Amino acid sequence: MKRNRVAWVVMAAAFCLSLSGGVAGAQEAAPAVSAAAPAAIPAYIRSDVKALEPRIVAWRRDIHQHPELGNREVRTAALVADHLRKLGMEVQTGVAHTGVVGVLKGAEPGPVVALRADMDALPVTEQVDLPFASKVRTTYNGQEVGVMHACGHDGHTAILMGVAELLAKRRGQLRGTVKFIFQPAEEGAPAGEEGGAELMIREGVLSTDPKPQAIFGLHLFSGGHAGEISYRPGPAMAASDRFRILVKGRQSHGAYPWAGVDPIVTASQIVTALQTIVSRRVELVKEPVIVSVGSIHGGVRNNIIPDQVEMVGTIRTFDAAMQAQVHAEIRRIANGIAESAGATAEVEIEIGYPVTDNDEALSAWAAPVLEQVAGKDKLSIRPKAGGAEDFSFFQQKIPGFYFWVGSTAPAVPLDKAPSNHSPLFHMDESSLALGAEALASLTVAWLDSH
Repeated sequence: MKRNRVAWVVMAAAFCLSLSGGVAGAQEAAPAVSAAAPAAIPAYIRSDVKALEPRIVAWRRDIHQHPELGNREVRTAALVADHLRKLGMEVQTGVAHTGVVGVLKGAEPGPVVALRADMDALPVTEQVDLPFASKVRTTYNGQEVGVMHACGHDGHTAILMGVAELLAKRRGQLRGTVKFIFQPAEEGAPAGEEGGAELMIREGVLSTDPKPQAIFGLHLFSGGHAGEISYRPGPAMAASDRFRILVKGRQSHGAYPWAGVDPIVTASQIVTALQTIVSRRVELVKEPVIVSVGSIHGGVRNNIIPDQVEMVGTIRTFDAAMQAQVHAEIRRIANGIAESAGATAEVEIEIGYPVTDNDEALSAWAAPVLEQVAGKDKLSIRPKAGGAEDFSFFQQKIPGFYFWVGSTAPAVPLDKAPSNHSPLFHMDESSLALGAEALASLTVAWLDSH
């Protein structure tokens, strides 16, 4: 994809904004849009979305009331597949366990673009008082848990169902082909299973005809108000890796610690030392890094020093070289401290999701489209986020653009809004229509301009 003058103007403006700094974590104003921006969005998109809005809301509420965990989205997948078939699409089911792929061919020849929505819920017990609140319970990792769409995936699925209906209705005006990807297990597959975007790719969602040349995705999030859209060119969300450290000492009586090797003290020193990776070992002015220990277990009684302690944690990075450095530092610190204490350390690092990296040229092209949808004052460049997204696997194969639609009611201060993944997460449903309009507009404009 060639970077035309508009792309460079928009990207240069974004770069200047990034150099200007500002309050940490604050969103940046979107770059000024050149007069040579993409063609105006067809007026029918906004009016069609308005007509479809009640159905989009109804789909979202139905899916919200019947949430399903990753690789178990059987009911949701059936709902989606039935809808796409009624629209006259070619439909494939059972992709990566429960994924659904629909293909819509326009009346005129042209390129192929993909749109993705994730369908899975979380093991969270809902605490929002809604008539359609989830009452579902299931077993997760051996524990009985509630199930809730606490991250907005119910909205993502409903939005893409609405976009599918809108574009199918306008098939006669469509130049090219749209591939609708309804993905399971974005939050991760159950233990011992594979799933999500990575498995969909291995099963050919991007490599079988029609092969998309670009992909778009969105996320509803509580960090923005309804009516607002944000995006970030380049690295936008972190790579996410998991580590496990098992410190082995020698068990002894708590009254005679010199008779053994204390893995609790050793593990404590390792936890503290791991933070020096961020504060002293990596070049933080280049990219942010996060190393967090999220769980630590050892011992069963007050007067027994155990023989081992296990800790698990997460690593978040935005740069491949820094990612490798952090992995090496974790091993060095854990092994070195354990050896100095007469203990041993076993370190396992599991590679997770890559960096969510928005294609620079595609981001520059998309910004003027989003500005037409949301309005100049409602579009911003968001800061980098430590969260991770498996949309990143799609972006490793083809140019991808991922953006965020605010879902918090305008009257609610953002610092008071329950975050995604909270049992109190709740969306202003007007965000659904804006998400559908944005996704449909990007699709039509991309097909028309490529």
